[in-house]
Amino acid sequence: MTEYFEVHERDGAARIGELRLAEPVTTPALADPFLTDAGSLWAADREVPDGDDHALTLLPHRAFPSGTREEVRESFAVDHPDVAFPAAVVVDSESARDLGADAYLLSDATGFVGHGEGFRDAIVRAKSALPDDTALGLSGVATPRNVALLAYAGVDLVDATLARTKGTQGMYLTGDAEHFLADLDELPCACPACEQPRESFSRADCADHNVNALRAELRRVRERIRSGRLRDYIEGQTRHEQWLTAAFREFDDQWSYLEERTPLMRDAEVTAASAETLDRVEIQRFADRVTSRYRNRFTDQPLVLVPCSAAKPYSDSQSHRQFHDAIQWRGHTVSMTSPIGVVPQELETTYPAQHYDAVVTGDWSEDEIGFVAEVLRRYLERNDYARVVAHVPEGGYREICERVERDPAIDVPFEYTCVDHPTTDESLGELNATLQGEPAYSKREREHNTVRAIADYLFGDGAGDDLFGGPGDADVRTTGRYPKLQVWGDDPDAGRDGEPGEQLATMVPQYGTLSFTLAGARRWVASDAPTKRVEIDPFVPHGSVLAPGVVDADDDIRVGDEVVIEGPKAFAVGRAEMSGPEMVGSTRGVASEVRHVDER
Repeated sequence: MTEYFEVHERDGAARIGELRLAEPVTTPALADPFLTDAGSLWAADREVPDGDDHALTLLPHRAFPSGTREEVRESFAVDHPDVAFPAAVVVDSESARDLGADAYLLSDATGFVGHGEGFRDAIVRAKSALPDDTALGLSGVATPRNVALLAYAGVDLVDATLARTKGTQGMYLTGDAEHFLADLDELPCACPACEQPRESFSRADCADHNVNALRAELRRVRERIRSGRLRDYIEGQTRHEQWLTAAFREFDDQWSYLEERTPLMRDAEVTAASAETLDRVEIQRFADRVTSRYRNRFTDQPLVLVPCSAAKPYSDSQSHRQFHDAIQWRGHTVSMTSPIGVVPQELETTYPAQHYDAVVTGDWSEDEIGFVAEVLRRYLERNDYARVVAHVPEGGYREICERVERDPAIDVPFEYTCVDHPTTDESLGELNATLQGEPAYSKREREHNTVRAIADYLFGDGAGDDLFGGPGDADVRTTGRYPKLQVWGDDPDAGRDGEPGEQLATMVPQYGTLSFTLAGARRWVASDAPTKRVEIDPFVPHGSVLAPGVVDADDDIRVGDEVVIEGPKAFAVGRAEMSGPEMVGSTRGVASEVRHVDER
């Protein structure tokens, strides 16, 4: 059980942690200033030192390089004592396990750092075996160029050994390159070590510069994690070295590892600036849920496909207001966009549909066309429409629609209404004429379908009907103005004067999610919809539930999920601050915020 390390913020596998020493350290960090090494047992017998809270003490250890046979590791395994001070132990990625320490250093790091697949496998294997609330360290491998990827993968502690060694060898390191010192006519950095004439800059100065550059890069990484923007930085940073690009792509293929650690929502904008954006967890998760959980309930209207807009949510844009004036609720509007895929109008505020910004050139890459076409194909396989009205311009949008239309599995006719540009009078007139005779759906139907669709997206296929009733038999009412709708039970005797019943939930416009009241949480528990539960010890939480108080939690809980919190003394509802597995495995930190609580 860790006593001296706590995770405060998460950005995928990367996190901001606090090493609780006498002078607290924010991670990811350089461990050199505070790590005390008790020594290797290969060289001599070592006594366990009398550590204190001024340093992280690395207990006596035997390091095994990459490729060491299991029988050798077992023969020379070290028994680590329980100590009452901040402690780290040396393990290897093959046999890492919980030893009750606050931090773990991987002895075989030099064997896998530099190899994309090997790096991914080693980190995933070690992180899966070690407690979530402990720090992971790599020694002898960090440089200014690779430390962002190390943090992205989940590494918390590094040292300056390699950076300093390269400096003494005459290698000048920056965040994007390595330079032979002899080849530099001027120094590209302005750190204290570089504030001198080039001719007097020595290899010792170069070593100092390299360490300064590593510290500066760690500061940049920490700030990126805090803002939820490390992924955006990584997409560019990994271009500077081939193995970094390979490792980055290998982690994108490790869906379960990244998905479990990626928040359901965040304040940060998703920047779509490279082909790798399509592989982001947020993008893939949205596409998967839209094509496996969402169900169209506007069954009497045709599907109207329209292009996305720069303004978010789409309905606030000038172009979509023009589309609305032409459609007049006679069709179900779904926006097509890269990198999101397809966005039903009910989910236009749901993260990341209103939280992304794409590079607009007018040209679509084959990767983008293929991705959006596949999402649209899966969407049409799941949802029944009598026809599809594609109000999209020539180019990528039109090619996507035509590609899906030609698919033998898609048996629905497409009609194209865009003459030149989607917002010209002629194009909008064609759209209006094509929808003549179609029935219009009501505001009430749109609002009810919106909260049902969000419930599907958040909780699972059919959850919206389970919670709020299906089309034609809804047992809820909505009030308020979109996108901040309130959901009420349709019971006039249960609410205050003038209200339809007990309030069940509120739509959160910033993220397009639902925030439950206690009545809504009880309805959720009593329904057939999948419930995200956190079981706690016998206490009444106020404000938050800390990880030590969690008895059990559903594995599919993600940061940002709405959760029901139950214990012998309390029933509560709130929002998760950890994933379900992390709640169960951690001994420090906030597991969930608590919005409402009832004492039993």
